[in-house]
Amino acid sequence: MNNHQYVLIIDFGGQYNQLIARRVRENNVYCEVKPYTTPLEELKALNPIGIIFTGGPNSVYLEESPHISKEIFEWGVPVLGICYGCQLMAYTLGGEVTPAQDDSAREYGKTKTYYNTDCKLFQGLPEEGISWMSHSDYMARVPEGFALVAHSDACPNVAIADESRGFYGVQYHPEVNHTEHGQDMLHNFLYNVCGAVGDWTMEDYCKTAIAAVREQVGDGKVLLGLSGGVDSSVAAALLAEAVGNQLTCVFVDHGLMRKNEGDEVEAAFKKWDINFVRADAEQRFLDKLAGVTEPEKKRKIIGAEFIRVFEEESSKVGQVDFLVQGTIYPDVIESGKGDAAVIKSHHNVGGLPDDVQFQIIEPLRMLFKDEVRQLGRELGLPEYLVMRQPFPGPGLAIRIIGEITKEKADILRDADAIFREEISNAGLQYSINQYFAVLTNMRSVGVMGDARTYDYTLALRGVTTTDFMTADWARIPYEVLDKASSRIVNEVAGINRIVYDITSKPPATIEWE
Repeated sequence: MNNHQYVLIIDFGGQYNQLIARRVRENNVYCEVKPYTTPLEELKALNPIGIIFTGGPNSVYLEESPHISKEIFEWGVPVLGICYGCQLMAYTLGGEVTPAQDDSAREYGKTKTYYNTDCKLFQGLPEEGISWMSHSDYMARVPEGFALVAHSDACPNVAIADESRGFYGVQYHPEVNHTEHGQDMLHNFLYNVCGAVGDWTMEDYCKTAIAAVREQVGDGKVLLGLSGGVDSSVAAALLAEAVGNQLTCVFVDHGLMRKNEGDEVEAAFKKWDINFVRADAEQRFLDKLAGVTEPEKKRKIIGAEFIRVFEEESSKVGQVDFLVQGTIYPDVIESGKGDAAVIKSHHNVGGLPDDVQFQIIEPLRMLFKDEVRQLGRELGLPEYLVMRQPFPGPGLAIRIIGEITKEKADILRDADAIFREEISNAGLQYSINQYFAVLTNMRSVGVMGDARTYDYTLALRGVTTTDFMTADWARIPYEVLDKASSRIVNEVAGINRIVYDITSKPPATIEWE
């Protein structure tokens, strides 16, 4: 599906490999991440305009560390080595890399760096700036033909270049925000060295993807399990645009969505001529969950029941040729095989006869999350869906501590909606990565009017994070918390106390259950 210029990112185990790829694409250049073990002829066939080596935790002079054949430097394609990638380049081309001594620049963190702006990588940029270092090895001798093009107070060879061959190495991470002008350096490499033209845009991808899906599906029937999340919604919109009424979307409404969410999802797909099945299964789920308080058990019950409802609805559709999955590129990279055709267990569709052989369609498998959102906008999905926050599969079930009842779910829905509205009113909806309310199982005494109350305590949670692996509690202004708190207590019956969760992850998780 790819007729764009192509940049190849070779992964040597660095923690920032996905970030490098995102930065390249932000420059409107298409790229893919491939493991360093990929056969060379396969890499060469991709016909890259440039190659980037990622960092990695190893020392290049150890035999068991990842290496790459010298042949890759003979293709006449520019190469940028980052961190480990820089040392690997030096090592492979005949330089010498040794463990750093204290006096030879074992550097970590923000480091003042001086650049030679005659070098194509640093053209048009300031001569000094902060770079983000992370290396405990030292290039004792750089290979023949290389010049030193950047240094720090402790290290003479922060960056090396052989401009005649288009080889560049940097010992810092230009892809992280801490490195000043790092994005400009990548832009210089892509445009000034590799000759990029910037032909990767979502508008263009959208057209190409629609055409590709049409061709793949032909006159086949397509089934999609719609959760209402960003990925499944964008995949559904893309398929709707491509094949219209050959698509059946099954939206299992388990009654544990946020306020009005089921209606909003349904409304978003009104404009397409597709078979939209909304299975109203609230009562089934509540019956199954009655009396259950243990979080893991709640998850299992909901997962199993979800599949059952999906199976029942799917079996009414008749013969299906294709099943759509909302796999996105980070899933593909993390599976490490560059092959995401492994169906996640909760997406696995049982209930279809064993002899039905359907093909999997993964229309988003080469896109990062921000690109998926952008594609959703191109397809005309409403902003409330495109910017929807991560929402757990079990929905509000794991934001209600203790037993789940319809009454509790309704209380939480109303309270959560007010909290989110106030965050939005304060203009904070994009600076806090996830924010929601949790209905605790704790009751306490309060006073309302002249009467004493004995009602639930509601917890508010807001976090900032880049990857959801670690998260910091959001410093929401007191006025905003105050407004949300007084509105919730006044407008939602059953709550008389509000607390704000000020725990980071770790030690806490983002969700409460």
